[in-house]
Amino acid sequence: MRVLVTGGAGFIGSHIVDVLIKDGHDVAVVDDLSSGDARQVNPKARLYSVDITDAQSLAKVFAKERPEVVSHHAAQTNVRHSMADPAFDARVNVVGSVSVLQLCADHGVRKLVFASTCAVYSEPCYLPMDESHPTGPQSAYGTSKLAVEGYLRLFADAHGLRYTTFRYGNVYGPRQDPRGEAGVVAIFTTQLLTGIQPTIFGDGNKTRDYVAVEDVAYANLLVLGDAGDNQVFNVAWGEGVSDFGVFNAVRKASGVTMEPLYTDRRPGEAEHVSLDCARARDQLGWTPTVQLREGTLKMVDAIRAQPFQA
Repeated sequence: MRVLVTGGAGFIGSHIVDVLIKDGHDVAVVDDLSSGDARQVNPKARLYSVDITDAQSLAKVFAKERPEVVSHHAAQTNVRHSMADPAFDARVNVVGSVSVLQLCADHGVRKLVFASTCAVYSEPCYLPMDESHPTGPQSAYGTSKLAVEGYLRLFADAHGLRYTTFRYGNVYGPRQDPRGEAGVVAIFTTQLLTGIQPTIFGDGNKTRDYVAVEDVAYANLLVLGDAGDNQVFNVAWGEGVSDFGVFNAVRKASGVTMEPLYTDRRPGEAEHVSLDCARARDQLGWTPTVQLREGTLKMVDAIRAQPFQA
């Protein structure tokens, strides 16, 4: 199958490219390399250095590659940046995504797989949150992702474009950029391995739902065919892990003995988040397999093998 992966030089996208190629698919990658790294792109994939907001250049890629499926993972993902510059966030995540959708319709793409986020949900009304939980993003980033979910439904109705939307939990694993704000596993790992004392915002009891990038990539592989058509799926482990619990897992994996610093909790953050992933299990046959202990060991090994350079 011919698959085009936007954001395919990035953290999650590059892992998806790897599993697609391993499964025998013909893969092309679109990435402007603003945060992605060409060295992460599988050599068997064709890389186009194109910004998804550049509709003309993107159209040339579609015309040349004629993808059957588009995996849309290109995005502005920094929550704090989205609040500081919501117009830029909307230009990339909304306008850029609409350009991708329009080209899918114009070129007869059979299906689009969209990377959304659990940040589309409101402050938790109940836990774990399933896909029917009320939405009400608390950031421009979450708002932009929810807007694209709406456009997906519109294009499905107007053009017959099939789609699958994944609302990811906190994804972690090798190739994650420790300069980001959401990659706490990468941040803690890099800091511990370089002798920097990690900081926890709050008392360490805030929880998030972590999922290894290998499990995320496999979920994407499962929906290339008819499975999951026009559906939304949570993709996470299904349990909340405290900030201190994550820190401690990384500390044990690294073998570094160090206590964290504690500082004021950042405003606008939910106290607890966990996702109900029963729909993905029941409809796709997907369940996460990489436990936090195993995943943090892989992260430590990856950073030790190729230390991050600022």
